[in-house]
Amino acid sequence: MIYIDNRQEKINVTDELEKKIEYVIDFTLKREEFKKDYEISVIFVDNARIREINKCQRNIDKATDVLSFPMIEYEDGKVFKELYLHYDFDSACYDGDNLILGDIAISLEKAQEQSIEYNHSFEREVCYLIVHSVLHLLGYDHMNEADKTKMREREKEILDELKIYR
Repeated sequence: MIYIDNRQEKINVTDELEKKIEYVIDFTLKREEFKKDYEISVIFVDNARIREINKCQRNIDKATDVLSFPMIEYEDGKVFKELYLHYDFDSACYDGDNLILGDIAISLEKAQEQSIEYNHSFEREVCYLIVHSVLHLLGYDHMNEADKTKMREREKEILDELKIYR
C-alpha cells in the first residue's frame, strides 16, 4: 500500500504523476526481490518544509531534495534482499499484513529546480528521487564509497529498466 500526501502548493501534482510514482515504487521493490505486502508513505513538500524536516531529523539546516525514513534497521552494508530470508521482523514493523518500509519526504520544488539544472524532465527527476528513496528504505546507503557505488549502480540499473534516462 502506498500513501501519497501532497503538503505543498508550489508544484501542481497530477494523477498521472502519482500513478507514475506508485508504478516506480512497485517496480523498484520487485527488482529488489521484495515479495511481501508493504506500506510506504510519500509526502510532497516544498523547500521550506523539507529544510525544517532536515534540521529536525538530521541537524542539517538546509533544503534537500528527498529524505527517507526506513522503518527497518539493517546491518551495515546489507540490504533487504540479502537479509529477508534470515530476518524475523519485529511485530512493530507491521500494520496488519503490511510490512511498513518507511516514509519518503520529497521536495517537489527542489526536484523542479534540479530538473532544470540537470537539463532533464521534472518527471525523470522525481522518478530518480523515488528510486533513490525506496533503495534507502531497503537498506542501501551512500555514506562510504563502496556503498555509494553499489547504490548508484542499482539506481542506474532500475532507471534503465524503466527506460527513464537523463
